[in-house]
Amino acid sequence: MGREEFRFIREAFESNYIAPLGPMVDAFEQEFAGYVGIKHCVALSSGTAAMHLALRHLGIGRGDEVFTSTLTFIGSISPVTFLGATPVFIDCDRKTGNMDPVLLERELDICAEQERLPRVVVPTDLYGHCCDYERILALCERYGIPVVMDAAEAMGSCFKSEIGNPKSEIWNHAGVGAKAAVFSFNGNKIITTSGGGMLASDDEELIEHARKLSQQARDLAPHYEHTEIGYNYRMSNVLAAIGRGQLKILNERVEKKRQIFNYYQENLGGVSGIEFMPEASYGISNRWLTVILVTPKEFGVDRETVRMALEEENVESRPIWKPMHSQPVFEIDTQSSKLKVQSKDQRRYKARVVGGEVAEDLFERGLCLPSGTQMTEGDLDRVVKVIKKCRKSF
Repeated sequence: MGREEFRFIREAFESNYIAPLGPMVDAFEQEFAGYVGIKHCVALSSGTAAMHLALRHLGIGRGDEVFTSTLTFIGSISPVTFLGATPVFIDCDRKTGNMDPVLLERELDICAEQERLPRVVVPTDLYGHCCDYERILALCERYGIPVVMDAAEAMGSCFKSEIGNPKSEIWNHAGVGAKAAVFSFNGNKIITTSGGGMLASDDEELIEHARKLSQQARDLAPHYEHTEIGYNYRMSNVLAAIGRGQLKILNERVEKKRQIFNYYQENLGGVSGIEFMPEASYGISNRWLTVILVTPKEFGVDRETVRMALEEENVESRPIWKPMHSQPVFEIDTQSSKLKVQSKDQRRYKARVVGGEVAEDLFERGLCLPSGTQMTEGDLDRVVKVIKKCRKSF
């Protein structure tokens, strides 16, 4: 927590607004919109809810394909299945782990020739690293496809946009330029409301429809009137109060996260067999999590050995996201993947994948190191020593 959350919470209680409406929700939406530079926002119960509402507004349904990142958290994918559409997992580029614009362009060209373009493209800003927005947005604009950006991990991150020529550039916050952007305030994010999310868009009609859907789609009437089905997705006034306080310290959090990354890189960057996910030249990452890649042939042991060594010292670390096309819940079109189709005795959702080998390699070698903003230099040094000990033991 920061310094002002309790003041805002007290104001919420004193106003007697506890339900999913009230002055704190309104203020949080306005302040968030001002921070990210996107005109309209609606505060919701989760980032997954935000993605669901965005796709619902765009009319996604059965028979549609939605292009998504394969190296991501399932929260940006599951709403595609809620609506009965088919996810198409696009592999990542090796440098950033984000959706590969080259593969995206190739697949869009193929789909255009076959007259089966996707309805939406959903890239993920992985671990706070912005996607190549300019290339992805330009590609999708060429074919008239909206982009819903999964910026759940990217609060405080930004990307460079060149206007007309390379000497004229501006920096935009993650999510800017997309049809809609999804943010998360889950407990593990750089700022948190314990649970919650935000849907942001310059399209006022999209946000107002999402707002209606998030409140059970109740029509304007003195009684309960419904002409469409909605959901109970609104954020409470109390959680919004926490969000207002958290937003005020976001810049401090980003600075601290970047200091943590720098410490790890300075102390482990020279160790053979360890690589760090670099920062793309077009972006500034919030470094939500520090990720290393462990190459066994050079380091001596694999990622899992390092993880278990940390676990033995009561230090939690995790592999990076397991690619979506490798998840048992999806039945991958075998014509587009080398993955074996598993047993059919469980409910599985049809999907296909473009590429996938890069994401699989990053998953095999990738490890997320402890990156909490309350960590001290002693905590960081403890992690570094365990990792170096793995190398020495080899």
